[in-house]
Amino acid sequence: MVGRSPAQKFLMLGAILAGSGVAAGAFGAHALKEILDAPMLQVFETATRYLMYHAFGLCIVSWAIDRYPAQGLQKSGWLFIVGMFLFSGSLYGVSLAGIRWLGAVTPVGGLAFIIGWLLLGWGVWRDTSPRTTSRTS
Repeated sequence: MVGRSPAQKFLMLGAILAGSGVAAGAFGAHALKEILDAPMLQVFETATRYLMYHAFGLCIVSWAIDRYPAQGLQKSGWLFIVGMFLFSGSLYGVSLAGIRWLGAVTPVGGLAFIIGWLLLGWGVWRDTSPRTTSRTS
């Protein structure tokens, strides 16, 4: 990832994490239905759903960084990544490994998501002169 712009890094990570979300969803729908009880399968599905939402969020951050480069939007992307690991990761641990105490970590990941979205909105709001043409380089 050396030599890549922040926008490229977030788009690449967003794409990889979205692909991982699709794989996790398929795994949950096919392999886990016979293994997990209904409540734990729902926990797994929640983890996967929020992984997908925020993988797409990283793609939005990538676009916003290119459009509003001076607004410090990288913080939003990093908060989404932290949130995915803490929120989705803790729920995967609860559902797959039965590590119940990880549930205490989940709200911290949710808070990272919320702050990330707020910073993204604030960063876009602060810029009063968005670029009207796309970059060519």
